[in-house]
Amino acid sequence: MAKAIPLCNKWCGYRHHCFKHSPSFSIPKFSYWASRKKTVIKVIAEDSSGSNVKRANLSAAKSERIKLPDYNDGVGGKKYHISEFLRQPSGIAAVLNTRALQTFESLDANTYRCSLPKLQFLNFEAAPMMDLRVTPTEEDCLVEMLSCKFEGSEVVEEQNNHFSALMVNHMTWGGADAESFLEVDVKLNLTLEIYTKPFTMMPVSAVERPGNLLSE
Repeated sequence: MAKAIPLCNKWCGYRHHCFKHSPSFSIPKFSYWASRKKTVIKVIAEDSSGSNVKRANLSAAKSERIKLPDYNDGVGGKKYHISEFLRQPSGIAAVLNTRALQTFESLDANTYRCSLPKLQFLNFEAAPMMDLRVTPTEEDCLVEMLSCKFEGSEVVEEQNNHFSALMVNHMTWGGADAESFLEVDVKLNLTLEIYTKPFTMMPVSAVERPGNLLSE
C-alpha cells in the first residue's frame, strides 16, 4: 500500500557537502553557482503502421552546477556527506522538491508517486501525475520518470494514449580546491501524436515553435 508523506518539511540553508546530524533532517536550499543550459528541439513526421500518423518528438537538456557552501555548526555535532543525506527522507524530499508538488507518496523503497498542481487550459483542467524512481549511491544520484499521465475528465485522460514522456536527472558531486558542488544534468524527451484537426492539417514545424517556448 502506498504510504503518504506529509509535505510540511522545513527548508533551511546549509554549508559544505556535509549535514549536521539531528533527529529529523531539514531540507537544504541549494544555491545556484554557475549555470549552463542546453535545449534542443526536434520535430519529425513519422509514418506509423501505414496510417501517416504525425508525431512530434521534442527533447530538452539542461546542465547546472550548484555550489555547496561551507558548513560549520559550531558545536562539533556529527556531519553527513551529501551522499548520506540523499538517502534520508528529507534528502529525497529536497531532490524531488516536494514543496512544489500537490501530493507525494511512497510506492516502495525508492519509487514515489507525485502529482503537480492542476493545470487549466481553456475549459479543461488536468492534474499531471508522475511515478519517479530515486537511486542514490556513494558517487551519484539518479532520478528517473517511470510514467507520466494526466488525470481529469474523460477527454483529458484520453490524451494519455497520445503522448509519452521520458525524464532522467543525473546528479554527481565533487570538489575543486576548497569548493564543493553538485553537477546536475537533466534530459527530457516527449513524443506527441498530432491527431486532431486543425493540427493534422498543419506542417509539423507548426508544433516546433510552441514546443520550443515550452521547453525553454
